[in-house]
Amino acid sequence: MIKMEIYGVSFDLGSKTPIVLLKMVGGNKFLPIWIGHPEAAAILIKLQDAPAPRPMTHDLAADIVQQLGGEVVSIVVTEVRDSTFYARITVRQNGDEIEIDSRPSDAIAIAIRVDAPIFASDEVMAESAVEFEGEESEEEMVAQFKQFLETVSPEEFALGDEGEQGGEEEN
Repeated sequence: MIKMEIYGVSFDLGSKTPIVLLKMVGGNKFLPIWIGHPEAAAILIKLQDAPAPRPMTHDLAADIVQQLGGEVVSIVVTEVRDSTFYARITVRQNGDEIEIDSRPSDAIAIAIRVDAPIFASDEVMAESAVEFEGEESEEEMVAQFKQFLETVSPEEFALGDEGEQGGEEEN
């Protein structure tokens, strides 16, 4: 597993679809995951420390876990299957660990609310990560990534040689 951090939320200019961008901690690999608008808003609100008028669903989920004596240990983007990313939330309660299936965007939105670490499996990174080579500054890497986003759509985002998109299933 590779530790990741939330680098930001952007928009695919062609489809106007939000993308959460995870960055490998201590590396130059990025994992773009196309997500829904509500999930993007939930992530951005927390990233920007903006107050929500009422608790959002992700706040509620985090609060329920905590009120039941549990703690979110970590989230992992586990696999990409049929162009869809999958994730698991690991919760510890009474010494037992429980794994809960989740969309990556929901798992990420919960993780930032409880300060849980975010990981991606080695397989997901090998299939879907975008690497920027060289000794560029962070600003140059961001400019390169923005240029990449302008030239790729969810439909064109290739996983390996199979030409499948890197999106996430909407439940």
